[in-house]
Amino acid sequence: MRRVLIIMVALSAASGTSAQDHTVSDREPHAKLVVEVAPPQTAAQVRPLSDLEAFVDGIVPLQISRDDIAGAVVAIVEDGKVVVEKGYGYANMETRKPVSASDTLFRPGSISKLFTWTAVMQLVEQGKLNLDQDVNSYLDFTIPATFAQPITLRNIMTHTSGFEETAKDLFVDRAQHLEPLGSYLATHLPRRLFPPATTPAYSNFATALAGYIVQRVSGEDFNQYVTEHIFKPLGMAHSTFHQPLPRELEPLMSKGYKIASGPAKTFEIVQAWPAGSVSTSAEDMTHFMIAHLQDGEYRGAQILRPETARLMHSRQFGVLPEMNGMALGFYEETRNGRRIIGHGGDTQYFHSDLHLVPEIGLGFFVSYNSAGRAQANNRQELWRALLDRYWPYQPATVKTASTGKDAKSVSGNYLISRRSDDSVLRVLGLLSETSVAALPDGNLIVSSMKAPNGQPKKWHEVDALTYQELHGPDRIAFRRAEGKHLDLITDLPVFLFQRVSWYRSLTFFRLLLGFAVTMFVLTVIAWPVAAGIRRHYETELSLSTPDLRLRKAVRLVCILDLIVIGLWVYALSAGLSQISLLSRSFDMRLRVLEIVGLAAATATLIVLFNAYRAWRDPTRWRWAKMWETALALACLGFTWLIIALNLAGFSTRY
Repeated sequence: MRRVLIIMVALSAASGTSAQDHTVSDREPHAKLVVEVAPPQTAAQVRPLSDLEAFVDGIVPLQISRDDIAGAVVAIVEDGKVVVEKGYGYANMETRKPVSASDTLFRPGSISKLFTWTAVMQLVEQGKLNLDQDVNSYLDFTIPATFAQPITLRNIMTHTSGFEETAKDLFVDRAQHLEPLGSYLATHLPRRLFPPATTPAYSNFATALAGYIVQRVSGEDFNQYVTEHIFKPLGMAHSTFHQPLPRELEPLMSKGYKIASGPAKTFEIVQAWPAGSVSTSAEDMTHFMIAHLQDGEYRGAQILRPETARLMHSRQFGVLPEMNGMALGFYEETRNGRRIIGHGGDTQYFHSDLHLVPEIGLGFFVSYNSAGRAQANNRQELWRALLDRYWPYQPATVKTASTGKDAKSVSGNYLISRRSDDSVLRVLGLLSETSVAALPDGNLIVSSMKAPNGQPKKWHEVDALTYQELHGPDRIAFRRAEGKHLDLITDLPVFLFQRVSWYRSLTFFRLLLGFAVTMFVLTVIAWPVAAGIRRHYETELSLSTPDLRLRKAVRLVCILDLIVIGLWVYALSAGLSQISLLSRSFDMRLRVLEIVGLAAATATLIVLFNAYRAWRDPTRWRWAKMWETALALACLGFTWLIIALNLAGFSTRY
């Protein structure tokens, strides 16, 4: 699930807060490129929406059949009216029940956060919440003061609370295992990686914290509060945060699938429910979008004052002024010359997007009930195709080329800010690493940013440390802060990427692991092979009894290290494929894994002692001594690896 944003406290003072107020930038002077900007897009250049339904009909059914997806819903509103509201495919593949846009329920994942933020803003209007007050004043437990600045609701809503990523008990396997919200939050408090209002790092925990604050301040159960103050006024009769579903809504719920040709999955239970547990229909989402596009009003029901709605949609934080930033709960997605705000959402099986273009009164919601087999992002493909057809990108003409000096200076490996540094989840943060490389022509490629054809996009410098996609509208930028510290900022403002040293890069970890595994495997294989050869030629090892025992112990250490690697690969793969496994029920197995890892690290002493003995023995063959030394280095590297990745210890916090 993605994280969300929060709200500003004093409505009168909020208009004076900008992204620049929270940004540290030390960008160097640079000879700007000469750019010829295309003329502003006029009304004549915009296609009428009369064929919009036919356009969507031409894409979504193709995606469903091409990518093994069971079903989808699409809802589009304009100027307070529904222009497209359609279901495609099946809600249940076994019974062939078709998707209905009016009453089939989908799980929009983190789009649920927008309801939580709307609830927060309602309480801000009433003077019950202050966006710039220490959130500890609203809680019955305390967030430790890791940094001088306290965490505020504004920080939470702009994803700048600074919490590290967590996964334990985010989903649970059955509703009976749900904890009360306050109890869950108090016992799963993440560490803080960054000072507030400095570094975006998406947080489900922080959003759930805001939901708990709504519950405590309003005096109403969070689920009931949203039902009474948002769903009912907007006529959203097919929407709920409740898990399991109310009995009357159960028959309307779409099944979720990894692929449509596979088995249906069970209803997902989200422990951090204010961050992602909503079940809703496409029709209900049109009511919510229209309310936000019409200053908080839908058919006479006013869920937010006009000034509050406009504030909620206004930019509140940005790392760099020229890049997308955060509003209050919504994030900016500006594209094709239009300012867009929205939010995406994912459960394991449902994948959704919501986009609003306030300037033209346009709202777009799409949700798929299957991940499918697509390499591309289906929801992004649909939305961008729609924008490019009706509000096409007008490219600027670049007349001069970049010198490439900056491209070389920003090359390197970057880790995502949405990560954990102090738990077993550090390995997942490492796997999210992206690399930036300079091309001979001065352009850049970024490993994680690819075009729909699967090829890396090329980025051309258009300003100091600012790059634009060749033949496209996307932008990336780099920020220098704290001396040589360098950040990569993308169009998605809920996190950034931080450049890391070579010894903290995924490439180094892979090389180290590869070397260690190769040495372990060859040593283990050579053990019986060498014994067979000696038996064939009727020879024996000319080693003393202690050295023979030591040699055997070293081989057993190699086997132990390989077992540790296999167990962790299996555990992490299982957790990623079924996130509800990452719960308290996994604690005992995690302890065993960590203890075995600690034992493997300690056993490295045996391998080091064996290498020492080998070099002390003048009768040993030189190549044997070198092998034992290489094996000792492999064990040392492996030990450093499992300690650096927090895979050895006694902690069950992650």
